[in-house]
Amino acid sequence: MTLYHFGNCVALIYVPYYLTYKYSGLSEYGAFWKCIQAGCIYMFTQLAKMLILATFFPDNVSDLGSDVLGEFLKSTVDLADLVGLYVVLAGIPGKGHSKVLTAGIGWATAEVILSRALLLWVGARGAEFDWKYIQKCLESNISLVQHIATATLIWLWSRHDLKSNFKPVVTALLVFSSYKPLLLDLVLKFLLAGPWVGLFVKAVVTLIVGAFTLTIYAGLAQVIGIF
Repeated sequence: MTLYHFGNCVALIYVPYYLTYKYSGLSEYGAFWKCIQAGCIYMFTQLAKMLILATFFPDNVSDLGSDVLGEFLKSTVDLADLVGLYVVLAGIPGKGHSKVLTAGIGWATAEVILSRALLLWVGARGAEFDWKYIQKCLESNISLVQHIATATLIWLWSRHDLKSNFKPVVTALLVFSSYKPLLLDLVLKFLLAGPWVGLFVKAVVTLIVGAFTLTIYAGLAQVIGIF
């Protein structure tokens, strides 16, 4: 039974990633190794963030809400993810959709492997069933959408042919994406929301960000003739 639960969790996490890669057409562009490179840059970025946090924020024992300014400054370090994704996008040749999908999927896959594999192996194989592992799996699928949206926003931000009135919107969405975990945690803590409600709120917010991003991308793609 525990092995069955573990298999379900693994499938719930990794099958959507595989299907996204397979049916997005990236296999036709030979993007596998580019995804690997994106994952390597992700690991380097996380190491740099850990060094910054350990150097400037050694005290990590306070609860969320007791030191909002400290948590805000720690979340500011997540802006390094935007720099890492920009480096990934700069190293990927090809059209817009292949670049953002390769960067987003590679980045998200590296994150889910490093943050979920050990958790599932140790926890989901336990003697007792726990819904929190299903929730973590669903949250990983939400993260996939968020990372692809973030990669698209960075690509849009780097374009010189993006309309000037869209530039502030793209910048605001990028900043919001970096601080989204902190903002949602504060809101959910204030509302005393349960884990399933929190998961639903994260999914809705991510879909809204993704919808805005897709709208801007589709408009630019139609103008410059890329799909």
